[in-house]
Amino acid sequence: MLVLGLETSCDETGVALYDSERGLLGDALFSQIDLHKAYGGVVPELASRDHVKRMLPLIREVLEQSGCATSDINAIAYTAGPGLVGALLVGAACAQALAFAWDIPALGVHHMEGHLLAPMLEETPPEFPFVALLVSGGHTQLVRVDGIGQYQLLGESLDDAAGEAFDKTAKLIGLGYPGGPEIARLALSGVPGRFVFPRPMTDRPGLDFSFSGLKTFALNTWTQCRDAGDDGEQTRCDIALAFQTAVVETLTIKCRRALKQTHLNRLVIAGGVSANQALRRSLEKMLGEFKGNVFYARPAFCTDNGAMIAYAGCQRLLAGQHEGPEISVQARWPMEQLPAI
Repeated sequence: MLVLGLETSCDETGVALYDSERGLLGDALFSQIDLHKAYGGVVPELASRDHVKRMLPLIREVLEQSGCATSDINAIAYTAGPGLVGALLVGAACAQALAFAWDIPALGVHHMEGHLLAPMLEETPPEFPFVALLVSGGHTQLVRVDGIGQYQLLGESLDDAAGEAFDKTAKLIGLGYPGGPEIARLALSGVPGRFVFPRPMTDRPGLDFSFSGLKTFALNTWTQCRDAGDDGEQTRCDIALAFQTAVVETLTIKCRRALKQTHLNRLVIAGGVSANQALRRSLEKMLGEFKGNVFYARPAFCTDNGAMIAYAGCQRLLAGQHEGPEISVQARWPMEQLPAI
């Protein structure tokens, strides 16, 4: 089965072609970072308009890249949520219109299930069951995964997601957008131990997260330094390192607890923050205690992309899942509501 995948949940337009027998045949992505940089964050209306502009040219690019014709496509998978409603509607409307024109089925895919399954596109995919850490700008969750659609939520962020905290903290200390990569870059030049940030919610049982307080702690630290005339680049680097270290250690502690609780030794990390090298190193070291493995997608597939949507949609289509021609999206969509296959 050849599936066209469309991703438009936020500020990246992703298109890919996935074949159930030959694997990924084509992939293209347009990021709107430069468009939103002047505003310090994503402007939903601008994001939606740009998806409209980019979608068809990217589909043509992927078809040319893969050497396929529209008549070869058997189905279309698109992101139906969660995400920005206007952006989601662009992908959904395009998918349903093309499906109607080509007389093929279209299927809405859960954005976070796409992230969770992205490591399946690698040469050595994880086997079920495993614990997944879904960590992005909008989500921080620990999930036990026994199969596609067989998800048990173990813990989640009670306020800011980790990626959101990265972006907001970067903005508070005067860094550019997107903030996560900026903090990771500055942290490389930070002095370890100059600032020590708390590890939120690690002194109590449970697997929930809270990163809002870290953001406030970083702001207070920066304000104190600035008031003392110590607001140079090195101070920013030291704060960036302290913040990143606190987030990484907090995520690692919670993942260790989840593995012990579930008696599993396989961990999947997915979502934009999973590209953070400090987090990967920390989790790889921790998995040594369990004599297990940590799995993640290549950097290009950690952030939003069409390949993960095409793959996730293909698995559900092969299992017989289908939907009607209605254009329906969900800004909020608990992953536990997904049917098992």
